[in-house]
Amino acid sequence: MPSAKTSSESPQAADPYRKLGAAKLFKIHELMVRARLLEERLIKMSKGGDGFFWIGGPGEEAFNVSLGLQVKKGRGVDHDFLHLHYRSSAIVLAMGAQPIDSLRQMRSVATDPYSKGRSFVNHYAIAEFNIVPVSPTIETQYSTAIGTGIAQARAKTDAVTIVNGGDAGTAEGDFHSCLVWANRPVLPLPILIIVVNNGWGISTKGETQHGERNISDWAKVFPGMPGKTINGNDVAESWGALEEALAYVRKNRKPYLLEARCSRLYGHSSSSGANRIPEADSIEILESAMTSRGIAAPSDFAKVWEREARALDEAHQQVKSEPFPEGDSAWQDVFADGLPPSYPVKGGS
Repeated sequence: MPSAKTSSESPQAADPYRKLGAAKLFKIHELMVRARLLEERLIKMSKGGDGFFWIGGPGEEAFNVSLGLQVKKGRGVDHDFLHLHYRSSAIVLAMGAQPIDSLRQMRSVATDPYSKGRSFVNHYAIAEFNIVPVSPTIETQYSTAIGTGIAQARAKTDAVTIVNGGDAGTAEGDFHSCLVWANRPVLPLPILIIVVNNGWGISTKGETQHGERNISDWAKVFPGMPGKTINGNDVAESWGALEEALAYVRKNRKPYLLEARCSRLYGHSSSSGANRIPEADSIEILESAMTSRGIAAPSDFAKVWEREARALDEAHQQVKSEPFPEGDSAWQDVFADGLPPSYPVKGGS
């Protein structure tokens, strides 16, 4: 009789954390800490009068850093396009953005590279990374993602469009328009459609609003469309799910719906107080996973927290010395060819 099949992988080799490897885990941890400390600093700036409004994504670091590190970064249709929302700071930091620029946008100084002091915090616009300007209107990014999806469907490339938003926003027509357009048989679109589900719509519990079991179940409407719900607080699960989803979209040039369930550690925004909420903490989960496997010691983590906090202190001091924009600069970059004659603004261009 033939012998029974045995797995060629040892239990250690099958461990998703060990598969990621120590170097990658330390890098992910560093970026998660950087993103968390940045958001906490932005909250302090808002509460201390050093900014006007805060909204961000503390609690989403495990999923968002894993996404940012897997993006095919660059400019043009041969690189991934990102249509993000205002809880995406960890994605952008993982792609190489600097925390000091978020501090600049919070303080509305002229050196803010994303909006020149004109928009509130976490509204990124980075042409060299294909990050389409973040809009404060709810979930319109799902509609604009259709455009870059069409461009990439027509181009000979493996680059994809990535769009993310929140669970409450899936009630908007923009989200469903994205699903419909991405699944048209005449031209399927290579879009990774992401919903980060933190269980709340401002102050409304998600469980009172959603008739579907999982938001990813909307994929079942479209024959053959993959949909998956994961624990977005877990680094290894997030990394693996994103790797799988991106590989599918890149190869098949068709959409994929991914729902990541994450914590919301500081509420909706500064309008709701931005106080710490006792939910699962993705950084604590990662640190526990690494120490329990002997990959790291608590002292290793302490050094990261201290180094990142010190760097933010220095960045904040620098930003506080930078100038606010002049009033006339509000008209800069509004029109490609400068202001038309019907806008008689002194000094405008």
